[in-house]
Amino acid sequence: MNFKIVTGLSGAGRSQAMKAFEDRGYYCIDNLPPQLFSTFADLCEANRDDISNVALVIDTRGGVFFEDLFQGLERLRERGHSVEIIFLETKEEILIKRFKEARRSHPMNPQGGLLEGIELEKKKLKEVREKSDYVIDTSYYNLSEFKQKLSSILDEVAPVDGMSIYIKSFGFKKGIPIDADMVFDTRFLPNPYYIEELRHLTGNDQEIRDYVMSSDVSQKYFNHICDMVKFIIPQCMKEGRSQLIVGIGCTGGHHRSVTFAVLLERELKSLGFNVKVHHRELDKI
Repeated sequence: MNFKIVTGLSGAGRSQAMKAFEDRGYYCIDNLPPQLFSTFADLCEANRDDISNVALVIDTRGGVFFEDLFQGLERLRERGHSVEIIFLETKEEILIKRFKEARRSHPMNPQGGLLEGIELEKKKLKEVREKSDYVIDTSYYNLSEFKQKLSSILDEVAPVDGMSIYIKSFGFKKGIPIDADMVFDTRFLPNPYYIEELRHLTGNDQEIRDYVMSSDVSQKYFNHICDMVKFIIPQCMKEGRSQLIVGIGCTGGHHRSVTFAVLLERELKSLGFNVKVHHRELDKI
C-alpha cells in the first residue's frame, strides 16, 4: 500500500490536505496513534475493498503516541509498504492571524499566548520536519494553489518525457505566485479593462483575446515568451526536473495574463507537452 503521512504545524492546512487526499480517492484517517499503524494495515489487507492509497493525518494532539511515529512508520516500511511524510508549515505571523480570525487558542498552549504555543510545537516537530520527504510552506497559497501543490506531489499529472508544465495567470496587485520558476509581465500591453463593453469579460473570452493580440507588440512578446519557454524546457529536463511552473501576470489578473496563459497552453500542448493552466484571480471572482 501507499501511505502518505500528513503532519506539521497547527493551522498550516492539515484539514484542507485531508480533503484534497479524499478527493483523490485516498482512504483518510485523522490522528491514528502510530502504535496502530500495523493493525490498520492488516485490516486494509483483509478488507475485500481495494484500499491501496492511504493518508494519515498526524499531529501533536496525539500526545505521547506522537513520540512513536518513526517506529510506526518503520514497521510499515518493513512490511513493504511505501511511506512518505508531507510536512506543512506557515510563517508565524500568518499562523497567529489565522488563529485570531478563528478565535482559537493554540492546542500546545491553550491557556497561554499563541506565539509561545507555536514555538513549543515547532520544537516538538523539529525532528519530524527534518525527516520529512516534502516540506510545504502554505503561507501564501490559496486553496486552489495548495491543492495543485499536493497534486504535483501525488503525480496527478503524469509528465510527458519527464516534464509537466503548470501555467499560472495572476494579478501583480495580489502578489507573484511564490512557486513560479519564471514570471512574465504583460502590464505594458493594451488593457481591455478600459473598454467598458469588455471590462466584465476575461481572457477566456475570444473578444478579450482578439483585443489583446491585435497589437503587434502583443504578438511579438507572445512569440518571445513561447521561444523562451520552449528553450527552457529541455534544459530543465537535462537536470532531471519533472515540473516547470510559468507565471504570467498583469495588473488584475483577469484579461492580459489570462489571454497569454490560454494561448501558451495551446502552443505547448500542440507540441505534445503535458500542460495545466490555472487562473488564480478568476477563482476569486
